[in-house]
Amino acid sequence: MSDEEWERFLRESVNGVADAPKEPSARARQVARRLRAEPDRTDGWRTYTPPRPRRRKGWYVGGLLALVMVLGVALAPERIHALFGGGDPQSQPLPAETERPEQAPSAVPALRPTLDEPFKGSPAARWANGSAGITVPEAEATGWMTTAQVEQALAKSRTFMVASNLDPRVLRGEHPEKAIKLINPHQQDVQAFLKAAFRTPSKDRDPLLLFSRFETSKARLVGDVVKTRGRITYQEGDRGALQVTADVTFVYPVTRAASDSDEVVRTIVRREVVMSWDDPSKVITEPGTFSVLSYKLDMTNGGCDNHTGYFQPPFGAEQSTSAAGAAVDPYDRSTAIGQDMQTPQDGCAIATRS
Repeated sequence: MSDEEWERFLRESVNGVADAPKEPSARARQVARRLRAEPDRTDGWRTYTPPRPRRRKGWYVGGLLALVMVLGVALAPERIHALFGGGDPQSQPLPAETERPEQAPSAVPALRPTLDEPFKGSPAARWANGSAGITVPEAEATGWMTTAQVEQALAKSRTFMVASNLDPRVLRGEHPEKAIKLINPHQQDVQAFLKAAFRTPSKDRDPLLLFSRFETSKARLVGDVVKTRGRITYQEGDRGALQVTADVTFVYPVTRAASDSDEVVRTIVRREVVMSWDDPSKVITEPGTFSVLSYKLDMTNGGCDNHTGYFQPPFGAEQSTSAAGAAVDPYDRSTAIGQDMQTPQDGCAIATRS
């Protein structure tokens, strides 16, 4: 290498070549990495975009909804409860009746019942179906009976109420054999009453005093559900007997016997039957049977001054002329049954609702 070439090499080593590549700075390298990570970004990394003003529409809507909710809770809390999944309290099943209620059921819209909804517009829509509506208390040893015997007696007392008022065959007018077998066959006055009542029904000897029956040539039940509400209680009776009282209301939706009938009425029957499970060492009886001490009946829409042995529900124009007595609420269970059917009163009560 000549002296001139060596001198140029040393000079370029110190000053650098004009078009030689330069090492990027640390900041340039950082920006390059960020741009590679955001390849679609169109604005510069030093650019500034002011924030968009917030819209107040959502605030107004939220405030309006809050106001509606406050007013709703104040004016119709049950509707708000239903809106958020709690269901309408007026459609929720009632808890079992364990004691006499303090007042009648609250008013419900008087909607016309239909074949598809036979309990529409009735407090009974919230009642239990069939035997489920008859509450049986916990058993305790009473009188001559042990706890197990009391439990069995209570179960059979309930069976009697079911067999005499809910058995489909009995409701169609057939003989209530199962129920009658639970009555002490040695109780001569009751046995004589039963034979006469089914043979030749009359005012004083009427099977309706103990059994619910409809004449199928005139009326038929709508569906297979009868609504019930009531309870069974017990105490020690005479001569150490177990005295059981059943107080139950039955609601029967019925229509005319004709297949094309769509008019639905409800026959409402409240019964109180007092049964004595006697000590066989003191009273002549048969195992598994009870003696009838008393029976009471309140009935509406079952026929006024009717002694045919069947309920005769009024339809159409008959409803306005079927009753002429005092007004009663057939769903009110807060008081004792007022009419003792062993000493029938003249006239029929007028139901304030059905």
